[in-house]
Amino acid sequence: MFLPVSLFLKSVSLGFLSVVFVCLWSGIWRGGFAWDGSFLQFNWHPVLMVTSLVVLYGNAIVLYRVPLHWSRWSCKVCHAGLLFLALVLSMLGLCAAFDFHHANNIPHLYSLHSWTGISTVALFSLQVEIALWFGGFCVFLMPCAPLTFRARMKPLHVWTGVTIFIMSLITSISGINEKLLLTLNGRNGSHAQPYSALPAEALFANSLGIVLIIFGLVVLSILSRHKWKKPGFDDETDRPLLIDTR
Repeated sequence: MFLPVSLFLKSVSLGFLSVVFVCLWSGIWRGGFAWDGSFLQFNWHPVLMVTSLVVLYGNAIVLYRVPLHWSRWSCKVCHAGLLFLALVLSMLGLCAAFDFHHANNIPHLYSLHSWTGISTVALFSLQVEIALWFGGFCVFLMPCAPLTFRARMKPLHVWTGVTIFIMSLITSISGINEKLLLTLNGRNGSHAQPYSALPAEALFANSLGIVLIIFGLVVLSILSRHKWKKPGFDDETDRPLLIDTR
């Protein structure tokens, strides 16, 4: 049984809405974008991190349940491609933040948001570049790999993927809150209404946080339904990763 098309479209729409919201927040209320060490450079950070570690990553981990008649190989390549693109964009997002801090003599990694964020990217990098990226090529992309070895690797791959996604959501929500507290309470050169007065920017950014939470719940709901797993392939050259006896 495939994932219902309506739920898939809801997931895609919420992801797209999240990207639109964070772009509008950075572009309208925070002044736009640049790469010159100013506050405008920092505006790339939330855009790139939400796009990569939440939206692209969320779509990558539900790809095998999407109601598209792709071959197993096509799903594998698209899954790996989305993860690689997410990794590249997340690295650019980190560069935007660290370079901005360095240019303005702001300490690095002092907040809980920064701790969870750097941990998330580090775990993601470990998964993609070292442990499971190499393992994914040798174990999942190569059809000759023993099924018993695949069966041992897949639970770790799935658990790590879900963990990174949840950590990404936590980091994004805490980052939105931290940015609002800093910008609306007289820091970062802001003279706007305080956060407690719930000005338009705070209302919009809080709404972004709610959209991200709903998107995350939809993705986790899709992952929790085993009946939406794609059925196995009969062709031995395009066989499934596991022999699922359920």
